[in-house]
Amino acid sequence: MNLITPEFGLIFWQTIVLLVLIFLMAKFAWKPILSAVKKREDSINGALDAAEKARLEMENLKASNEKLLAEARAERDNMLKEARSIKDKMIAEATEDAQEKANKILTNAQQSIEAEKKAALAEVKNEVATLSLEIAQKVVMKELASKEDQMKLVNNMLEDVKLN
Repeated sequence: MNLITPEFGLIFWQTIVLLVLIFLMAKFAWKPILSAVKKREDSINGALDAAEKARLEMENLKASNEKLLAEARAERDNMLKEARSIKDKMIAEATEDAQEKANKILTNAQQSIEAEKKAALAEVKNEVATLSLEIAQKVVMKELASKEDQMKLVNNMLEDVKLN
């Protein structure tokens, strides 16, 4: 037996064994191996599709979150703007009310001062009139000490009254 130049019988039997092996492998091994490879390929493709869907969903969620965040910021800005507006309005109203009260107090004080001034003037006039009458009475009493002077004064007054 020479290994370098094989004989025809050996080649024949090796070929038959190879064909039987291929047939058995095709019948029993290739189908399960190919179906396992196909299942593995399908599961990998399914996982890739699921990963792509998850990525798209994450992008959608991210966009949605950014939109919600922008809306929340806009709402916060509106609330702050409204709060500032209300604060400014309240300050303006309080200032206006304080100004009105101050003006009212000032007007009342001026009226009170004017009333007290008039009352004081009236009192001073009454005092002056009383003093003037007392002085005039004393002067007239001194000058009209005699009956004759008194009669002349009464006659002059009567003539003045008749003329008017």
